Amino acid sequence: MSDITHVSAAEIARSLAQGEISSVEVTTAYLARMEATEGVLGSFLARSSNALEVAAASDQARSRGETPSALAGVPIAIKDVLCTTDMVTTAGSRILEGWIPPYDATVVTKLRQAGMVALGKTNMDEFAMGSSTEHSGYHVTKNPWDITRAPGGSGGGSAAAVAARQAPVAIGSDTGGSIRQPAAFTGTVGVKPTYGGVSRYGVIALASSLDQVGPVSRTVEDAALLHDVIAGHDPHDSTSIPTPWPSMADAARKGSQAESLAGVRVGIVKQLVGEGISPAVKQRFDQAVDLISAHGGEVVEIDAPHCEYAVAAYYLVLPAEASSNLAKFDSVRFGLRVTPEGNPTVEDVMSATRDQGFGDEVKRRIILGTYALSAGYYDAYYGSAQKVRTLIQRDFAQAFEKVDVLLSPAAPTSAFPLGEKLEDPLAMWAGDLTTIPVNLAGIPGMSIPMGLAKDDGLPTGLQLMAPAYQDARLYELGATLERLITDRDGVMLSMTTPEVI
Repeated sequence: MSDITHVSAAEIARSLAQGEISSVEVTTAYLARMEATEGVLGSFLARSSNALEVAAASDQARSRGETPSALAGVPIAIKDVLCTTDMVTTAGSRILEGWIPPYDATVVTKLRQAGMVALGKTNMDEFAMGSSTEHSGYHVTKNPWDITRAPGGSGGGSAAAVAARQAPVAIGSDTGGSIRQPAAFTGTVGVKPTYGGVSRYGVIALASSLDQVGPVSRTVEDAALLHDVIAGHDPHDSTSIPTPWPSMADAARKGSQAESLAGVRVGIVKQLVGEGISPAVKQRFDQAVDLISAHGGEVVEIDAPHCEYAVAAYYLVLPAEASSNLAKFDSVRFGLRVTPEGNPTVEDVMSATRDQGFGDEVKRRIILGTYALSAGYYDAYYGSAQKVRTLIQRDFAQAFEKVDVLLSPAAPTSAFPLGEKLEDPLAMWAGDLTTIPVNLAGIPGMSIPMGLAKDDGLPTGLQLMAPAYQDARLYELGATLERLITDRDGVMLSMTTPEVI
């Protein structure tokens, strides 16, 4: 192959299996790509010091007939919210600068057992609080399609790395859209699995009832292969589902070979395609819906009235849980410690440390969450938000009695200019209006590219939603739509290399 970074992870895996290339060669190519582009993009916060050694070990294992997974020997980037014993884990925050955990996240353990090669830890909004990766405590990540634009957030680093061919696949986390919105902005594929389908053990928590780890890739099949590696029950995670999962890769392959969409019932959530959706994104979305109808799919409108309140409810639930989860960063146990002059008390040290270590967005949400949980306000705010959450879950349950999957744009706009929303948190938060309901309901969601916006030539994303436990349904339909959209446009957008780098 002339340049291994131009092909999918599935193609790399096939070439490795056939002995056409080695993991060392693949890893070397991606490390060179990182070296050539990282100074412009800023996708990573840390790079592996032993990637080539791990790749060599994978090649040696293969020579002995040992192939632990379909993705053995394939490089991967990991969002810096997952604990790793061989690289720093900061969650994008200065309060954890230089911290190396004493244990691996379960997902990281699974990647190692699968024989995958970690390239580094990707940049993110601090503690996953943000929608543009501008709230990282270290540096801003840029969108490979236009370096003046945001790559989305909080997982902009993982999405940018995959879009720019710095890694074939990556791991992200999604609390309110942090995998799917960056995927939409960068022309990649991003999946939030069913809540509990992938272990959260060793993932630095933002909002424990919402967080979920998932794949970022350049094709639906690649995402499915990675999903198969990381899914499964984990006794270390009390929310982990003890249910066997079908092969997502098999579902994706089945979908890619489907000749039509006959018999597939698709619902359009009217609350997620109206106000707030840009004309360019709506145009691409309508084209995707027309494509489904033209190939035999049944399209119906779905009324989910409580989705209208999803953003408001989410920005009470998330800050409340974040306030509780981030209390552990107190200068006493680990991480940054700032000691004021004089004879400071423990409270003085804690206050100074959290003031210096946390960024503005994190402080904003901690204050909001602490207030929502305070005596006299708990029922009025956090309690009420949880009631809205229940109503949203009921809306989705009723919708899935009528249809197999639901559709919406994955983001209401294409990538916005860096700095445009940095001083307007409400505008930034509103950008999650289509993704947040999925997290509140605990169902799986997927973003696939649906074409370039006509006004700015930047990627747009199509969001697919399925009932809980039906992740395979997303992969099957996602692979079919990926092929149909590629046939329509003449190019698979996720495999297109942005020209700006």
